[in-house]
Amino acid sequence: MVMKCALEKKHRRTEIMAKPEPKKQLDEIVEIVTQHPEGASLRVIAERFGPRAARRTIQKWLKDLVEQGRLVLDGEKKGARYFAVKKNGAGILPERTLQISSAAQEVQQMISRPEGDRRPVSYNRQFLDSYQPNESFYLSKAQRISLRNIGTVESGAQPAGTYARKILSRLLIDLSWNSSRLEGNTYSVLDTKNLIELGQAAEGKDQTETQMIMNHKGAIEFMVDSADSIGFNRYTIQNLHSFLAENLLSNPDAAGRLRRIEVGISHSVYLPLAIPQLIEECFDQVLATAQRIEDPFEQSFFVMVHLPYLQPFDDVNKRVSRLAANIPFVKNNLIPLAFKGVPRDIYTQALLGVYELNRVELLRDVFVEAYERSAQQYAVVLQSLGEPDPFRFKYAKAIKEIVGDVVRQVVKREDTHKFVLSRPQIVMVDKREQEQFIRLVETEIYSLHEGNFARYRVTPSEFSKWNDNWNPSPPDRT
Repeated sequence: MVMKCALEKKHRRTEIMAKPEPKKQLDEIVEIVTQHPEGASLRVIAERFGPRAARRTIQKWLKDLVEQGRLVLDGEKKGARYFAVKKNGAGILPERTLQISSAAQEVQQMISRPEGDRRPVSYNRQFLDSYQPNESFYLSKAQRISLRNIGTVESGAQPAGTYARKILSRLLIDLSWNSSRLEGNTYSVLDTKNLIELGQAAEGKDQTETQMIMNHKGAIEFMVDSADSIGFNRYTIQNLHSFLAENLLSNPDAAGRLRRIEVGISHSVYLPLAIPQLIEECFDQVLATAQRIEDPFEQSFFVMVHLPYLQPFDDVNKRVSRLAANIPFVKNNLIPLAFKGVPRDIYTQALLGVYELNRVELLRDVFVEAYERSAQQYAVVLQSLGEPDPFRFKYAKAIKEIVGDVVRQVVKREDTHKFVLSRPQIVMVDKREQEQFIRLVETEIYSLHEGNFARYRVTPSEFSKWNDNWNPSPPDRT
């Protein structure tokens, strides 16, 4: 009897001390994360486990789940969030949903009905006419104040584009990838980074996808380089379209030109304007209205609503609206909108709500949350950057032009100094600063490598040709 009691006690101790079944714990974590569609942090998950598992153990389990494809990790350190994933016909997709209002849910329900049950509609001019700048508002006052608070990164007046130039290398990748992703582009973030920074196209991808990414890069650089002159005018918007549509339209002449043909919207009962004169008239009205809006966030959201709704170009209208939405942020040195984490299906539903119902609630929720995500991301990015050199900033355009010319004209190493001295940009530099300017230009030239030449508007083939001439292979002495 004593022996039996001892064995029973030993068995109970074994049960207490036995490690939990890993599969059970992993399933529990997935269940916790699924209950948080906005993403669950490590802290939230650890609190649910309490003393049953050490924080380090939970971190290991989370890592395993990410590697297994059951969870998706978004963000870093304290901002890291885990999202559940599900299988569907298109592969593994994050179960990421936005926190949307009841009005936005109503829009979702209405445009989710079969097309046959939705009433066909055409362009409603009154939707545009009824908007009065600085009197009408799509964003609430509380939203505008909140976005301004999180979007302001520096105090004091700075030249337009100062902040965008600080984070340009990161912005080129983030905005190019996210905007292209919303069009169904299958490039990964790493693919995009390699293409933008190294000029390396991803294997197995359609040429159209590669072209789309590079077009975004050119359009973003255009906005940042021309920060002091861009605005809601024909010059800016039509040139943005020209950059984004390059080599992607069946009619090459349509790039940068207002639409002269009828277009339809896939999976929608909305029919845009078809008369070129009216398209042009409404286009000018959209731009004039946007230009008069004083609040940069209201201004940004207004063009996200009305440019796609009008469909002023043959194609690529949504891409134009997403980049145009960043014009107020570039000009006012606010954190840009990179559309990080925006689910493609919800974004599409939001636009259908505008097209078919003239309702902005769902798109507004997408906009606000997307901007909050961008603000969180770029606030961290800024902390990791050093202060920019004011002299380099002052002459950034001239420096890039000369360095680019050195490469494009395949200037030899021994001829570089003479070539730099001959450039017309030199006379635009204050005589007291010319020596420093020349030294800085030559430093940039000698620092060129395969990972940074793109910022000088140099193509991979141009760089390769110059580099071979600049660094010739030693003669074969065999």
